[in-house]
Amino acid sequence: MIKHTKPNAFYDTFTRKGPGQKTTHYCPGCGHGTVHKLIAEAIDEMGIKDQVIFCNPVGCTTFLHYYFDTGHVQCPHGRAPAVATGIKRTLDDSIVISYQGDGDLAGIGMAEIVHAANRGENIAVFFVNNAIYGMTGGQMAPTTLIGQETKTTPFGRDATRDGYPIRMSELLNTLTAPVFIERCSVGNATSTLKTRKAIKKAISNQKNRKGFSFVEILSPCPINWKMNAIDSRKWLIENLEKFYEVKNFRDVDTGIKSHGRFPFLDDKELFELLEVSAANEKKAQKQLKKIGEHKVKIAGFGGQGIMSVGVLLANCGKTAEFNTTWLPSYGAEMRGGTAYASIVISDETIGSPVVDKPDVLIAMNAPSLETFENDVEKGGIIIVNSSIVPKKVTRKDVKAYYVPATEMANNLGLTAAAAVIILAFYAKLTGVFPVDVLKEVLPLSIKNKKYVEVNQRAVDAGETFFNEYKE
Repeated sequence: MIKHTKPNAFYDTFTRKGPGQKTTHYCPGCGHGTVHKLIAEAIDEMGIKDQVIFCNPVGCTTFLHYYFDTGHVQCPHGRAPAVATGIKRTLDDSIVISYQGDGDLAGIGMAEIVHAANRGENIAVFFVNNAIYGMTGGQMAPTTLIGQETKTTPFGRDATRDGYPIRMSELLNTLTAPVFIERCSVGNATSTLKTRKAIKKAISNQKNRKGFSFVEILSPCPINWKMNAIDSRKWLIENLEKFYEVKNFRDVDTGIKSHGRFPFLDDKELFELLEVSAANEKKAQKQLKKIGEHKVKIAGFGGQGIMSVGVLLANCGKTAEFNTTWLPSYGAEMRGGTAYASIVISDETIGSPVVDKPDVLIAMNAPSLETFENDVEKGGIIIVNSSIVPKKVTRKDVKAYYVPATEMANNLGLTAAAAVIILAFYAKLTGVFPVDVLKEVLPLSIKNKKYVEVNQRAVDAGETFFNEYKE
């Protein structure tokens, strides 16, 4: 007796529709369930369930994690190939599958899929093409056929208005890097068996480190096509398969050769990398102090050197043996508004360069203080350029310091040095790094060397002001 069971790559029950449910959320006649089963069977046959990581898209298949008992990452709309790239390059032994629909892949995600294919990323992409947007109610997709009626083309797609359907397999076949490109169908039993073979081939290519594999699968969408399950398969064969030729476009043995990109290092290269890592670790132990993660926001208007002094601060942190990031932001305001730089200095790995809640705010103009005062962490520091900011800090749970930096810089003969004066004040105040580090880095950060000497005097002025500062 032959007993048919679900593949082990599936969960026993599918809780998307409630506890104990055995059926999926897909509409009757939908091709996604068939494709899911083909992928699950391939995973079982290859014994790779614990290695598989799905990059789940936005659309009908956004709930893959309810069905496959594997790893999953939920991706932003269209960005699954980009997420898959990061995962695969980080976890080389993983089997990464990007599963996408036509709107997700050929619409908003066009750039991601083209560039992942062009780089020859060692991933498997399964592209389900049903020529329509499914989850959002049946709008025209990039793959909708000429004359096909949808919610947004009630009289049929018109090439002069809507452009032509995009043949993704043919498009990617113009690239050099992919190793496997095939268009399949689940229109009938025979074509479904061929699809099963292509799916297994794509996953096998990844396991054998061959490179980028792309399988396009023509699939029915009975509900949005306004047909029953049987008629939708007939329409698929007579229309989709006629326009989208079912064939293998490419099947080569190997893709792009590695040029030392991790994780394809040989033993010698890996040993050298570990030696460098050990040296950096030893170097890091010489850090001047432990600071945790120190977040700074420097804000002002154009012409005050906000971005340059942000880079200078980050380089000072780096010279002091800390990890640093610098992130500029140019606001949409007119001149006189706020532009700012976010700097993170840390003795640990930095997770993000974004600074929403700074420990230190340096406000070089009034709009910057008004905009960011309330964002500063409780117990934090606000340093105000009091020469042009008449307002005082209103919060009582932060420490405020007022430095007439623009006036001091004018006395030195260079207004743009105001931010350097405040940076010297900041260095003395926080002790994150000595002022000597600022003096060391400053000449390397100034392109026009005739301004080095006056900026060094600005550092001295900021240090002197701190030593004489009275609250």
